Amino acid sequence: MARVRPSPLRETDLYGPVRDWLAAQGYAVRAEVEHSDVIAKKGEDLIVIELKRRFDVSLLIQAARRQRISDSVYVALPKPASKDRGRRWRGIQRLIRQLEMGLIVVSPDPLAPRVEILFHPLPFQRRKLRRARRAVLEEMANRSGDYNQGGSVRKKLVTAYRENAIQIACCLQEFGPLAPRQLRALGTGPKTLSILSSNFYGWFERVERGIYALTAQGKTELEAYPELVSRSRRELDQRKPGAGEEQGAGLGHSRTEKGA
Repeated sequence: MARVRPSPLRETDLYGPVRDWLAAQGYAVRAEVEHSDVIAKKGEDLIVIELKRRFDVSLLIQAARRQRISDSVYVALPKPASKDRGRRWRGIQRLIRQLEMGLIVVSPDPLAPRVEILFHPLPFQRRKLRRARRAVLEEMANRSGDYNQGGSVRKKLVTAYRENAIQIACCLQEFGPLAPRQLRALGTGPKTLSILSSNFYGWFERVERGIYALTAQGKTELEAYPELVSRSRRELDQRKPGAGEEQGAGLGHSRTEKGA
């Protein structure tokens, strides 16, 4: 027997459950009033509800227009399946809340329709995340330039971490195996040991205790970042005149130096 596919959900399928729920709360309900999908009134309380079978920008535009006639504006959407209640769904809820609208979800099952008010329209107090703000500022400060294109998808991005890894890789390519302390003396920064030991990109290998070298993979993948490689090598060249006395024996004996 062929399986019967359920008919596509329509916005009108949301109306019945929403109307019945409002009526049960004592509201007088009318549909399609002055371009609004649903209007409900009880005393001085006026509620406007926009129905949509899927979330999109047009829903928000419509609902924002309704805020001109009432502070109690809701959007009503079909209740998403459990597998769809991920990051995007949480983002949708956050956006609707920030726009000071309410959110209704409807399970339009003809046998047992259900309406849930996830939240009401309330004034929204935007809260800054200090840790997230600090992370953004640190990332900006630690990038030497703008090496990405905004809107890039499925492309390796040049982050401050990647820049630091490229800097370390250039030092190892130039001088051979080195200890983290020697690399820091060449300007690779305080995260040098962490980058080497985590080896996130597979560019580094420990050739003996406390000594790291560049892998064949690292040498190959450096070619994808010519601008950053050139920059790192220029910085190394600028450091070389003072490096002779300061680091001298350190670099020459990198294979026997122990410690981070």
